[in-house]
Amino acid sequence: MRNSWIFYQKEMLESFRSFKLIWIPVVFIILGIMQPLTLYYMADIMEAAGNMPPELLAGFELPDAATVMVQSLGQYGTIGLLVLALATMNSLAGERSGGTAEMMLVRPLTPTAMTAAKWCAQFTLLLLALGLGAAGAAYYTAELFGPLNWGRVAAASALYGLWLLCVVSLTLLFSAFLRPAVAAFLSLLSAAGLSLAFSLLPSRLDWTPAALPALSASVLTEGGGVTVSPLISAALLILLCIGGAAQLAGRNKLPKE
Repeated sequence: MRNSWIFYQKEMLESFRSFKLIWIPVVFIILGIMQPLTLYYMADIMEAAGNMPPELLAGFELPDAATVMVQSLGQYGTIGLLVLALATMNSLAGERSGGTAEMMLVRPLTPTAMTAAKWCAQFTLLLLALGLGAAGAAYYTAELFGPLNWGRVAAASALYGLWLLCVVSLTLLFSAFLRPAVAAFLSLLSAAGLSLAFSLLPSRLDWTPAALPALSASVLTEGGGVTVSPLISAALLILLCIGGAAQLAGRNKLPKE
């Protein structure tokens, strides 16, 4: 446990030195606040663009606060996922290409402890970025569109964050045996595949982690209860990714680049 904590601190220090702890939260804040600001001033933007029918401008209605918050969280499903995949793709692949993976495993540091420490570092980064981004989005949404139920906002953000954490875990797994760019591509492809499958068969695949964004939207707009099955499948997927990455690191099956 002590070695894991030391390695976690080392990972966080590297994130600070590489400015990940700064630019990734900044990107998430911008993504979060951009949606309410854009929607609020959309009528003015369309009017300034010119050649817009007056009937269209007159019929433009602002959505309610919960809908705007759902759309703000949805921004993290595209650019946010890309940012997280790019930030994670070098976690284990970087140790391999730099020749430091074998050196670290010679020390009293188990592969599981090393992988868990790296995952915890990525989780901390995600928690910071999503927390600040969702807080910024909720603030501007409440100011411009009306009050929000803050309990629902926290629950919906946590559910969306769990989906993002699944993709981060997949990237960590792929980075254990693939090049960084390929690892990021495959993790994003997996996320897109899961999302597409859920959109095609929502009733049959409502237990998968891909159902978490829809569940997050439902909590915000309807305030219903949370289905447990997507949470369980997401937790299992994360554990499998961590275990798989640790096994690959332990058996030293990482191919040389």
